[in-house]
This record gives sequence, C-alpha cells and structure tokens, in this order.
Amino acid sequence: MENYGFLSILPIIVAITMSIKTKNVIVSLFCSVFLGVLMLSGYNPINATQVLITDYFVAQVTDSYNAGVIVLMIFIGGFIELMLYSGGAYAFATSASKFINSKKKAQMGAYLGGIIVFFSDLGTPLIVGPVFSAFFHKLKVSKEKLAYILDSTSSPICVLIPFIGWGVFVIGLLQKEFINLSLDISDYGAFVSSIPFNIYSILSVTIIPAIILLNFDFKAMKKYDFDLYTDEKVLEEENIASKYRVENAKPSFIWLPILVLLITLFSMLGVDFLVGKVPGSAFRAALSSGYLYAAFVLGLLIIINKTKKFNEVFKIYLNGMLKMTEIAIILILAWSLGLLNKNLGTSVYIVNFVKAINLNPSLLPAIIFIIGALISFATGSSWGVFSIMIPLVIPMAIALDAPLYVTIGAVLSGGVFGDHCSPISATTILSSAGAGCTLIDHVKSQLPYAIFNASFALIIFIVSGFMSHPIVPMSGIIIQILVLMMLKLRQTKMEKA
Repeated sequence: MENYGFLSILPIIVAITMSIKTKNVIVSLFCSVFLGVLMLSGYNPINATQVLITDYFVAQVTDSYNAGVIVLMIFIGGFIELMLYSGGAYAFATSASKFINSKKKAQMGAYLGGIIVFFSDLGTPLIVGPVFSAFFHKLKVSKEKLAYILDSTSSPICVLIPFIGWGVFVIGLLQKEFINLSLDISDYGAFVSSIPFNIYSILSVTIIPAIILLNFDFKAMKKYDFDLYTDEKVLEEENIASKYRVENAKPSFIWLPILVLLITLFSMLGVDFLVGKVPGSAFRAALSSGYLYAAFVLGLLIIINKTKKFNEVFKIYLNGMLKMTEIAIILILAWSLGLLNKNLGTSVYIVNFVKAINLNPSLLPAIIFIIGALISFATGSSWGVFSIMIPLVIPMAIALDAPLYVTIGAVLSGGVFGDHCSPISATTILSSAGAGCTLIDHVKSQLPYAIFNASFALIIFIVSGFMSHPIVPMSGIIIQILVLMMLKLRQTKMEKA
C-alpha cells in the first residue's frame, strides 16, 4: 500500500470542516470520500468517479451485511412513523397526567414520559412537551425547565438503546470497522459493552431525577422560575401536538406493539441479547422481525379502534420507510469513508504520529470525547460525528491498544453532547418548541447542566483510559449526585444569608 503520509488525513479534515461550515453531513461525507478516491486514482476525476461508484458505493450497497442493516433501518422507520401518528404516545401521556398535582410530580412525569417515548429522539419533545406544558404552567414550573427535561430524555436516552435506530446505526458502523480490521468481535456485543462508558449520556439522564428531588437548579435556570405562560401561549403550544392527538387512540397503542417487539426478541434470541452475547446477524434478523410484527399489531389496533383507515395506515408506514433514505445514504458514505481510510493508511499515519509524540494511549478516550463534543456542538449532529469518527477511531484504538469499549463510549458521548445542547441541533430546537420557550432561552438555561455533566465525563474518561472497568463510570453517577447535594446545601445557605 502506497504511503500517503499527511495527505491521508485530508479527507477527514474536509469532512469535519465542511460539516461545520455547511451543517450538511451528506455533502460533507461525499466530498470527503470523493477527494480520497481522487487521490487513489492519480487525480483523474473521470476514473475517480467510476471507482467511487463501483468500488465504494455499489460495493457497500451489495454487501450482505450492509443490506441487512439498511433493511432493518427501513423497518424501524416505518414503525416509528406509525407509532408517532397513531396517537398512542399522546394518549399514554395524557392517561398518566391525572396523577400530577405538584411541581415535582409534573417534572417527574415529563421525565418518565420522555423515557417511555424512547423510540424517537424527535418524538419526545413533540409529544411529551405539549402534553405537560399545561401542567407546568398550572403548577408554576418554567417552560425552560420543561425544555431541558425534554432534551435530556431524547438523544441521551436513544443512544443508550441498541435495538432502535440510533443503536442500529452505530452498530452498523462498528461492524464495518471490525471487518476491515479482521477482528472477531461482535458488533452488537461491542455496543452493549460500551454502554457503561457512554457516560455523558448516562449523566444527562441521571441528573434529572436528582435535581428534581433536591429541588436544585443552576442560576441560569432559576432566573426563569416566574417566567410563566400566558393562556394564549398554552393554546399555541398545545396546537404543536395536534397532529399527534388522534381520536379513539388508546395507550395500548404504545405498550402492546413494544411488548410484541420484546417477545419476538426473547423468543428468537433468548436472554442473551440483553448482554450482547448474540451474533450481529442473528440480532438484526430478530430485530427486523420484531419491528415488522410490532408494526402489524399496531396497524391492526389502529384499524380496529377506527382511529385511521387501512390506506392511511399503509401511507404513514411507507412514509416512515422513505424517511430512512437519508440515513441509508449517510451509512453508505460512512462505510465508504472507513474503507477509504484503510486504503489511504489514515489510521496508520495517525498512530505513528501519536507514537512519535509519546502520547499515552490511555488518554485517547478523553481526547476523542473533547474532539467529538466540539464537532457535534459546532455541527449540531451526533450522527455526523459517529459517521466521521468511528471509521477513524476504531483502528486507532486497536493499533494503540487503547481500551476499545471506553473509546467507543467516548465517541458516542462526544457526539451526544452537541446533539443535546447545540443551538442548531434538531432536538434542541424541537425541545424549545415543544415546551414553548425561545431557543436562546433554552440553550442558555440548559448549557450549565451540559457543561457540568461534560466535566464529569471528561474526568471519568481520563480515569477509565487507565482503568477500564464499568465501576469507574458508575461511581461517577454517585459522585455527580453528591456534588449536587453539596451545591444544594451551599445554595440554601446563601439564600438564608
């Protein structure tokens, strides 16, 4: 293999730079891959185009593993769209609202509602937000607090679950790198093993019940305590969810299809899939079957309850499938970038550079987390970060003997940081819309919590780089809560003074 030296990292630089400038992952990845293929083709654009299409794009699409992932993503897309527009999630959240009669219950209700709608990061703010906004107004809890809870139970929850779109997307990227490196590592098992080290996402989820029970907020959030809704604003926010509030919808539209999905997984895989002890191909087959059966049951419930007609159900399901086209394109480009990095010797060059400067491999997860957080905040895209960094980082971690699962967790945590709090992230924008507050107020009030959690995550990644045991990140949760308790005591003393 020809040694391209510094030139081998140019496609990565182009991908990152263009992602930040254009905010368009597909265009950025395409330009990155084309540049690399152009280099490999002796800078002949005609030849490069032919090689790009035949040896990269077509090769990725016709690969049996890749085809399985794309089919699975299409099934997931159809199910999620049908679930959102069935009205079931709205009906489920509304049925639980009769128990809400205090500030803490309102906040915990929104928190649990966000967890229940775990299957869609964009569904959480659009469904749970408008349902709970009236309760937050009535009980005098700020809409900025609601926006923060919605945002913290969207992408940080989704990235922790292996059997929805987020997990499947990441697993697909991991497996391709394991194949390129001839590693006998389960893609699904690697994702599950990395979950404890996806610490930023975990801290973003665990901090919510802690601050609710402690009645603690940072100063940036507390200043909105009495910035309440007008009655007109409440009506405006409720209208946001009008398309998710469907006549005759039942809470069973949520729990029964998900139960069918889980039963399918257990019947086809046993309990081993909970700990990642199943082959990736078996997991994808079972998951595809589960989502197909779950969508069939949900469609049947919708028709039986006369919520929608068959043609409407089929159109919604097909539209959800079509929405996955963009994700499929990103996956194909990301897989192509991984192969390109291998052909250019990108990871070899970076590894040699790291060795030359005597950087301790144990520090790699912390460095990856920082880089991922900066890129995701600038681009507002976590999936873009995953697509660019996983093909680069996995070979580095293997070559440098850095802790693999910690490194994967660092990539995912860094990517989620921006998706969680960047002002140009879709979930950030929709969380502010779902809660009825301005985007800038949501970002300003949420950022201290994000930075607080990111600071803990960075420390944990440094320690985990040297001691990659799950007890390290789990202890971080305990320390997080203890620090919050100390801050609450200090806040109370200052208020009394």
